[in-house]
Order: sequence, then C-alpha cells, then structure tokens
Amino acid sequence: MKKKHDPIKHLKYLRQSLSQDNESIGFFISAGCPLSVAMPNGKWPLIPDVANLTKFINEQLKDNDKYNILLIELNKAERNTENIEDILSFLRSLLSVSKGGDVRGLTELDLKDLEKNICSEIVKKLNVSLPNKDTPYHRLGKWVRSIERKRAIEIFTTNYDLLVEESLEDLEIPYFDGFSGSRRSFFDLRAVEDSLIPEHWTRLWKIHGSINWYQEKIDGQNKVYRSSEIKNDASHLIYPSHLKYEESRKMPYLALIDQLNRFIRKKSSLLVLSGYSFNDGHLNDSIINALKANPTGMVLGLMFGSYKMFINTDIYEKLNNIKWSINKNILSLCDYQYHFEKISRTVERYPEAYRFANEQHNLNIWTFDKAIIGTTLGDWDISLNKDEEPEIVSFVYTEKNKTNVKLGDFSEFTTFLKEIIGTDKEE
Repeated sequence: MKKKHDPIKHLKYLRQSLSQDNESIGFFISAGCPLSVAMPNGKWPLIPDVANLTKFINEQLKDNDKYNILLIELNKAERNTENIEDILSFLRSLLSVSKGGDVRGLTELDLKDLEKNICSEIVKKLNVSLPNKDTPYHRLGKWVRSIERKRAIEIFTTNYDLLVEESLEDLEIPYFDGFSGSRRSFFDLRAVEDSLIPEHWTRLWKIHGSINWYQEKIDGQNKVYRSSEIKNDASHLIYPSHLKYEESRKMPYLALIDQLNRFIRKKSSLLVLSGYSFNDGHLNDSIINALKANPTGMVLGLMFGSYKMFINTDIYEKLNNIKWSINKNILSLCDYQYHFEKISRTVERYPEAYRFANEQHNLNIWTFDKAIIGTTLGDWDISLNKDEEPEIVSFVYTEKNKTNVKLGDFSEFTTFLKEIIGTDKEE
C-alpha cells in the first residue's frame, strides 16, 4: 500500500516546534532564497541563480585571455565551466600549488588576478538591495522578533549577499555575525565558540563568506576583516569550497562550519533548510554526522518544486528537429518514440537529499507533492485529516487531484511564519 502523509498534522507540528521559546531553532538560507523575492516586471530575479551568475561572469571576462585559459584547463579536468563555484574552487586549487612556477600555463600572479576579477564580478551582481520592506527576508525577521526567546535564533547562510543583514537592520533586530568592532571589524573566535553574546541577539553565520569580508596583509600576516562598505579594489573573502587556505581564510570557515555542527547537536534542536539542494558534500557531511550524534535534533529540508522533474528536454528538441531530415530507414517512427521516452523520462530532483533522508530518521524532506518523514516516502494527502484551521489549511493546495504543500518556496514559508505570529501570541 502506498504511504501517505497528512499535511495538516505535520504543519501543526512544525508550527508547534517553531513556537517554543526555550528550544534551539535555526534557519539555513541558501542559493534559492533570493529567487523568491518578488520584483517589478523585467527586474526579476533580484540575484540570479548559480547558472545565470556564471553566464554573467563568463560574458564579462570573455576577453580576458587568462580566464579563457582557465576555462580550457577546467574542461580538461572534466570540471563544470557553467558553475562559478566549481571555477573558483578549481582556480584556488591551482593557486595553492602555484608558488615557484607556472601551473597549467598560469602563474601565481595570473591566478591571484583572476580570483580578484571573478570575485569583483560576483560583487557587481550581489551588491543589491531588497525592493521593499515586505519581502520574505523581512517576514522572517518579523517572526524572529515576535516573541521573547530564552535561546537565540541562529541563521546560517551560504549566500554572500547582504539581504539578511539588510532585513534585520530594517527591523532593528540586533545580531552577531562573528565580527567585533566598527571601523575594521575583526573575527572574534572566542565570542563565536563561547557564545558570549546576549540571548536576544540573533546569530548570523555566513559559512561561505560575504561580499563585505576582506583579506589584507598587515605586519606580514593575512588578516580577515568586515567592512560596512563594499570595496571594489579589495580582496573579497568569498569561498564556496572547503579547500585548505592559509589560516586567515581557514579560520572563519572552519569556525562557522563547527558552529553549524554544534547547533544541530543541541538537545531538541530544529534547523529548517530553505533553498538548499544538498550539492555541497562537506556541508552534507557536517549535517548528517551531527544528526547521527544527536537523535533528538531535527533538520527539515524544504525543497522547491516537485519530487521528480523531466530531464534532457533540449535533447528531445534536437531529436525533434532532425526527425524528418534523416533517412527513415535509419530511424523509424517507432525507434524515435523509443528514444524520446528514454530521454524525456523523469528523475529525482534532489537525489542526495532523498538518499540521506531515507537513511536518517531525523532528517525530513518536504517537496511540493511528496515528503520523506521518518525515513518513509509518501504523497501529501489532505483527505487524511478533516480538521480545519484556516491558518494551516491555507498552505495546502489541491492541484490536478493532488495535495501540495509549497513551503519549499521561501516566500511561502515566510508567509507561514508571519501567519503563526498571531497564533503564538494567542496561545
């Protein structure tokens, strides 16, 4: 018998969990979240996804001979030239062994200049402001400040933009991001590890760095600092990989990864993931290992879209275009239909997430149409529960006779948070 999950039951449980003022509650905001910000016609998205960000950078640097050499070498290494995170990781792996000679036709100076140019182009696209004060980021902030909490809310993000900071400051919500000081804020490792910050301050942990983090050599040592302004001619500290950098780069990254691990290991912790596709092996290891060590902890992955998706539609279009231009003796209509069915089949949208959730009881994954809860995959089915609560039922949709729960849309999830603020106060 096919397993089904009751969406009302699980939405109520989520609401109850988020209403606890003495439990550890955290949010993990990743690359998909900026796409949820509504924009005027022709202005969307506020920040492009990785694929479109990479296209922008490739276009901006297309006349840079050294960059073209880097892409050629990337292809030779069978790495992805359409993913800027792969490009940066590959570049930095070359930089780590470039001292004393050329690497794949590039000198150490070439690689440093390329890294600086790439990061500068990233900053151009990510140095943006939220369009108004009714965005998903602001709704999350309003929920954070809605009740007095005995344990600080922790927000983890792999994004380099300043959207979370902007929304928190718009709402005058105090937060700590690991840096202390005002003129040249320095990374305060002791304050991070010992939690020496007031409980009403939200914690913001930017695991992959930020467009306003910089590195400079001071008195012969590389130092990391945070600035209140975006500098175009500085060395931006953004690192979408877990390569072993010199200590000044390694220290913030490893300290913040450890903070994620430490949070999940807290008793009865709840971490909600939004916009994360489970494509970062190092982060996955940290999350899963912490869950294994703490059976009382819970991670809920809210995934955008349906459980499965169609693939290779571009190949289908190519086949469609050549269908009548080739010899029918070579490819009969029957053969064509067979190839089309093979190529246009559906596949799992987030296979790594599903694999982990199928094995780890305290990692739940919700897609729009299905969920893996307690290692069990099932369809959402509202018919299992006739209990009606308007603020809960409004987040359950029936489309083509199928029940959908769309909290994987960051905008939908933060609307859910906004709706339960009044419920929290009443209770």
